Amino acid sequence: MAVHPDLHRGYVQACQNLGQPENPFIARVLQEADKNHKISCAKGVTLKIAGNNHLEPVQRVADGDLRVLASVLCNTVFVTGLDLRYNTLTDDGAKHVATFLQENSTLRYLNLMFNDIGTSGAELIARALHKNETLAYLRMTGNKIGNEGGMFFASMLQINSTLEKLDLGDCDMGTQCLIATATALTQNKSVKAINLNRPLLYSQEEETTVHIALMLKKNSSLLELHLCKHEMKNFGVERLCEALYENSSLRYLDLSCNKISRDGAKFLAELLKRNQTLEILDLNANRIEDDGAICLSEALALNNRTLQALSVVSNNISGKGLAALAGAMKTNMELSYIYIWGNKFDEAACIAFSELIETGRLKASGTDVEPYEAEGRVHLAELSHGLQKHRYWTPRCGGAESRAANASLAIAAVSEH
Repeated sequence: MAVHPDLHRGYVQACQNLGQPENPFIARVLQEADKNHKISCAKGVTLKIAGNNHLEPVQRVADGDLRVLASVLCNTVFVTGLDLRYNTLTDDGAKHVATFLQENSTLRYLNLMFNDIGTSGAELIARALHKNETLAYLRMTGNKIGNEGGMFFASMLQINSTLEKLDLGDCDMGTQCLIATATALTQNKSVKAINLNRPLLYSQEEETTVHIALMLKKNSSLLELHLCKHEMKNFGVERLCEALYENSSLRYLDLSCNKISRDGAKFLAELLKRNQTLEILDLNANRIEDDGAICLSEALALNNRTLQALSVVSNNISGKGLAALAGAMKTNMELSYIYIWGNKFDEAACIAFSELIETGRLKASGTDVEPYEAEGRVHLAELSHGLQKHRYWTPRCGGAESRAANASLAIAAVSEH
C-alpha cells in the first residue's frame, strides 16, 4: 500500500506561503482524504469540493482558493478527479486551472460546471489541453464561454487525442462554434461523449444539425451525443437518421426539448428498424403524439432488438399511443426502460402499464410511473426516475448515481466519470 502525503498539512502550509486565508470547506475535504489510508495510489481518488452542498452550508471556492489548492495537488499522483462545480471561479481561476493541467500528469476528471468562467478562461483551459495528455473527462457546463470560447475548444479537439468526454452544454455557444466542433469530430478519434445542449441559434435553417449529421457519417468513435434545445424540427431529424444508417457506433442519442413531431418520429422509427447499435433514445419534451408513438411501437415490436431505453415524456401522447408502446414491450424483451410521464393517460393506458409492472415485464426502477387504485379504477403516479435526472444537481439523500433515478448510467457507462 502506498502512503498518501498529508494533503491538509500541505494546504495549511501553502496558505501561509501564499498569504491566502484557509477555506474551511477545502480543509475539511482534504482532511477526509487524508483519513482514508487504505486507498492505494493506483486506484486514485476524486476530491468533491462542489459548492452546491444541500446538507450543510459551505464556503464556495474562489480564484485565490484554487491557486493554493492547485499548488498542493500539482505533484499529488493519487488525486485523479476534481469536482469544483457550483463555485465562484472566474477567468482568473481558469489561469490556475490551465497551469495545473499543463503541469499535472494524473488528473483524469475535472468538473467546472456552473462557475463564472468566460471566453478568456475558456481559451486558457482549451490551450492547456493542447499539451495535457491525461485528462479524459471535462465538464464546462453552464460557464458562459460564448461562441468564441467554444471555438477554442473546437480547435483543441483537432489536437488533443486523450479527452474522451466533453460537456459544453448551456455555454451560450453559437452556430459557428457548433459547425467547427462537428468538423473537428470528423477527424477526432478519442471523444466518446459530447454534450452540446442549449446553444444560442438564430437561424431556422438547421445548418448545425446538417453539419452534425455529416460528422456522424464519418465518425466511428462517438458513443453519446446530446442535442437538447437545438430548435430541431423534422428536417433535422431526417438528416440525422440518414447519417445514422451509416453510423455503427452511437449508443446514446439525446434529442430532448426540440420541435420534433409525428413525422420526425416516423424517421426515427425507420432508423430503429435498421440500426443495430442505438441503446438510448431521449425524446423528452417534443410533440410526437399518438401517430409518432405508434410508429415507434411498431418498429420496436417487429424489428428493433437493441434499444434498451426510450423516453417520450411530455409528448402529447394519449391513451392510444401509450397502449401501443406498452404492447410493444410484450414482444420486445430488450426494451427495459421507458419513461412516459407528462402525457394524457386514459384508463386503458393505465391498465396496460400496470400489467407490465405487475407481471414483472417492466421493473419499477425502469419507468417513471407507479400504478395505484382509487375508487375501483387504476391510475398512474409519477416516480422520480429518468435518463438524466441528476445531470445538473445532487440529491439531498442517496447517491447522485442512483441507477433507478438516472438510467443512462446503468446502460451507457460512458456517462460515468
